[in-house]
This record gives sequence, structure tokens and C-alpha cells, in this order.
Amino acid sequence: MTVSVSKAQDIVDTAVAADGFETLVAAVQAAELVETLKGEGPFTVFAPTDEAFAALPEGTVENLLLPENRDQLVAVLTYHVVPGRVMSSDIAGQEVSPETVQGGTLMVDATGDAVMVDDATVVQADIEASNGVIHVIDTVLIPE
Repeated sequence: MTVSVSKAQDIVDTAVAADGFETLVAAVQAAELVETLKGEGPFTVFAPTDEAFAALPEGTVENLLLPENRDQLVAVLTYHVVPGRVMSSDIAGQEVSPETVQGGTLMVDATGDAVMVDDATVVQADIEASNGVIHVIDTVLIPE
């Protein structure tokens, strides 16, 4: 997957303009996080693809999108967001444990050939947006 958009767009508009993030965009809308992710930031977002959401157990996404599960959906989505703009070059060769907006801690391992975020692999890094950066991942991260 290759995402190429104008740097003038914010994180939400960048995801909307790209192919492969329909589920993520729908989830951000259902969680009422659009305005937050259009905010000043900067944010680093680990964005799961539609395929990553599809790999969750059957019914998981539909269940999270129900209005009564909004708090759980917000927790899952904000677990994918780290305050600040973290480019891959900032952490190359390192293991780091950034705190997420949700309050949990991610384990990011950039010491090997592939960058791992918890159990997810970064499949495309450093997609710049006006208020942060997006790193595309192949697995939905679930906070403990």
C-alpha cells in the first residue's frame, strides 16, 4: 500500500484520501474523535489498515461501533495515538516505549529489518500530515 497525499492535509483528511482506511475512518467518526485528530497536535498515529480490522474476530468491529461501546472504541483508537511527531528516523535502531493518548504504553522495536509496534508490523512509515505523522500497521492494537 502506498499513500501519497499533500502535506497540507491533517491526519483525518490524509486517512480519508488514502485507500485502505475506511474502517479506521468510520471508527474515528463513531468514537467522535474527528475534531481531536484534526486538532493542532502534533500526533503520531499507528493506523491499522482495513485488512487489519478484518482480521479481528468476527463481530468485533461491529460490536465496537455500537453507541453503547463508545468508551471501549475510544480506548482502542487512542491506544494507536502517541503525542508528538515521531518519525522513523527518530527511533531507528532503538527500542522505545511511548505512552499513548489512551494512557497505555506501546512497545516499539526499530532494531530489526521491520519496525514492530506491539504485535503489529509497520508496513509504511512517515506519512506526513499537517498535524503529525501516520505509520501504517498491519494489526489492530488492543490495550490491555
